[in-house]
Amino acid sequence: MLPPSSTHLAEFEISSRNGFLPDQPPLQKLDDTYYASWEAIIGDLPGLLNSSSLRNEVDHLPILSTSRLRSEREWQRAYLILSFVTHAYIWEAPGPSERLPPSISVPFLKVSSHLQLPPTATYAALSLWNFKSSNTDCDLSRIEDLQVLHTFTGTQDEEWFYLISVAIEAQGAEAIPLMLNAIDAVESDNSPMVIAALKEFSYLIRKISLLLKRMHEKCSPEIFYNEIRPYFAGSKNMGLAGLPNGVFYDEGEGNGQWQQYSGGSNAQSSLIQFFDIVLGVEHFDVKGTKGSKHGFLRQMRSYMPGPHCSFLEHLESIANIRAYAEQTAVPEVTEAYNFAVKELESFRDIHIQIVARYIIMPSRQHVSTGHRGVNLAIASANPDVRKDLHGTGGTELMPFLRQSRDETRAAALS
Repeated sequence: MLPPSSTHLAEFEISSRNGFLPDQPPLQKLDDTYYASWEAIIGDLPGLLNSSSLRNEVDHLPILSTSRLRSEREWQRAYLILSFVTHAYIWEAPGPSERLPPSISVPFLKVSSHLQLPPTATYAALSLWNFKSSNTDCDLSRIEDLQVLHTFTGTQDEEWFYLISVAIEAQGAEAIPLMLNAIDAVESDNSPMVIAALKEFSYLIRKISLLLKRMHEKCSPEIFYNEIRPYFAGSKNMGLAGLPNGVFYDEGEGNGQWQQYSGGSNAQSSLIQFFDIVLGVEHFDVKGTKGSKHGFLRQMRSYMPGPHCSFLEHLESIANIRAYAEQTAVPEVTEAYNFAVKELESFRDIHIQIVARYIIMPSRQHVSTGHRGVNLAIASANPDVRKDLHGTGGTELMPFLRQSRDETRAAALS
C-alpha cells in the first residue's frame, strides 16, 4: 500500500472519492425563491425550445443579483442554469441570436468570474455539475444509477450522452491519487510501486474505454447530430453557422462586449488532460510548438473550474514518470509505461470512431428538418465546409483528434 500523496487534492477542490466530480451531489434546485424565475425556465427548457418561445420568456426575466448565492454548490447550480439558458437563447430556431440579453449576461458574467470559468456552456456545466445518483454507496461509475438534471431536448439520447461522461469521470477518479502516489514513488526510486501503479492505471483506462464504447446503446447518431449537438456550439469559429462576430453580451444601458467562446467540449475534461500529463504525452499546436499557450488543449484549460486548472499546472511541475521509465535500468518499468500509453492511444482511437459515427457520417447525410433555420448541423452538412468540419469547441475536428492520438502513440519508449 502506497502512503498518501504529498499533493493535497482538497486544495484544488478535487474529491478523493469522485475526482473532478463534486464530492457532494450537485444541487437540484436553488431553494431561495428569489431565483424561482430561473428555475422555471430551466425546468421547462425542452418545451420552451420546442415551441420557439424560450427567447420571449428570457427577454421578460428581471436582472437578478448573485448576492444571495452562498455555497459553492449554489454558485455551481447558478452557472449550470445560466449556461443552458445562454446556449438555448443563442441557438433557438429559426436562427442564432447575436445578442444575449442583460437578464442573462449580467448575472452570468458575475457567476462565471466567481468560478473562474467563461460565460458559456462548458463541460463543467453540461456534465460535472449536471447529474444525480440513486446509488446510496456513492459509486458514480455505475451509469445505470445515474440521471441528468437538465437537457436541451428532453431526449434519452442527450441524457445518455452526458451520463457517459459522468461515468467516465467517476471511473477515472481513482487514477488521480494512484498516479500522484506513483510520482512520489519515482522520487524514492520505488520501481515495484511505480510498475504496480502503471498497470492499475492501464486497466482503469481500459474500463473507461469500455464505458465510451457504450455510447451507441441509448444515443442515436442522427438525433445527436441534428438535435443535440447544435446547442453545444459556442460563438467561436461559428461564422458559417450564423455568428460571424460571435455574440454581444448586453449588460444594459449601452454597455456590453462582443465575445467569442468555445462551446462545450470533452477537451475541457481535466481528467483526460490529467492522463496526458502524468504519462508525459506532449501535444503541439498547429504550428508544431510544444506546450504552446495558444494550442487548443492549453486554451481549453481556461474552460475548466479554476482550481482544477491550477491542479493541472501543479501536476506539470512534478510529473516524472516518463523520464523515470526512460532512464531506469528496470525494463519492467518501461514495459508498464508503454502498456499505459497503448491503452490511452486505444481510448483515443475509440473516440475517433465515435466522432466519425456521430458527426462525420451524419454530416454527409440529409439533415433533419426538425430544427428549422441555421445551426451547426446545417452548416456542417454543407459540402463546401465539410472538409474543415469544426467541433463545438471551435477547432478542426478530425485533424485535431488524429494528431492527439498520434502524439499519444509517439510517447511510447523503445
